[in-house]
Amino acid sequence: MDGVPESHTGWTFLTNHARVLAAIADNHSARIRDIAAHCRLTERAVQKIIADLEQDGYLSHTREGRTNTYRIDPGKVLRHPAEAGLTVASLMSLLVKDEAARVTTSATGGLPRAAT
Repeated sequence: MDGVPESHTGWTFLTNHARVLAAIADNHSARIRDIAAHCRLTERAVQKIIADLEQDGYLSHTREGRTNTYRIDPGKVLRHPAEAGLTVASLMSLLVKDEAARVTTSATGGLPRAAT
């Protein structure tokens, strides 16, 4: 079926909520379709996750023409007791890379290039 990401079996380190938040942190005006493709989720799943994140105050959006622009609250504290005191900003600093870092790690087979 077209448009449906291939499924994944087994466990992963990140939740889908963290993946969607990281994708939005990379591009604050990303379309739901693009977020879904990036995270390998359905568009409906991404809509639900965005609604969850907005409901709990981690994310807000403004409508600009036909585009949504998202704003992440970097000071919001993570929900799980094991991460008590950690903020969204600290999580995003681990997950979000700038484009130059992606190109560098891609060129080295996924390993960070040594500092020169």
